[in-house]
Amino acid sequence: MVDPALFAAFVLAVTVLVLTPGPDMLFVMAVGAAGGPAVGLCAAAGVAAGLAVHATATAFGLAALFSAVPTLYVVVKLCGAAYLLYLGITTLRRRDEPLVRADAAGDGRGRAFRRGLLTNLLNPKVVLFNAAFLPQFVDPARGSVTTQLLVLGAAFVVVDLLVDGPIGLLAGRLGTLLAERRAAVRRLNIATGSIFIGLSARLALTR
Repeated sequence: MVDPALFAAFVLAVTVLVLTPGPDMLFVMAVGAAGGPAVGLCAAAGVAAGLAVHATATAFGLAALFSAVPTLYVVVKLCGAAYLLYLGITTLRRRDEPLVRADAAGDGRGRAFRRGLLTNLLNPKVVLFNAAFLPQFVDPARGSVTTQLLVLGAAFVVVDLLVDGPIGLLAGRLGTLLAERRAAVRRLNIATGSIFIGLSARLALTR
């Protein structure tokens, strides 16, 4: 089992990390603003689900596979960048269309969850970060390292959802207030598309 003191330190470190604006937070804000509170919350849940998969993969050694096969890392990273670019271009092309609220579109929430999940899953840097970060809070003397990594990963997911969830809701409420104004809708769609394209470039260009 994880050492209580190390676990407390980990939760504190992760909370500070998640509160720092980054790609996941920007993604959730953009999706929430464009789709409404429920959609923003589902996007956050999708991101958290992606983190859960990454944390599990880290516990079972996926980071070592990326290190052994650098080409695989590049391919996954470029797929993620291409997906974000697609979302950005699609949003910009539809910048003059009215926002589709989650209440009016039954699949809006599911689509937001899938987007959040894919955006996180297709960022291999998350695996490498977890591989470098999580082991610092593991004590091999306290039992299975894999089990400790899974517990830490679960805590990471919970903290992320507790932070990004309310942010998605807040961004969604702001988007709802602006949805009836045509000029505001256009600006919001342009901002959302630009964020997606910026995240795509960031992922593609960073090592």
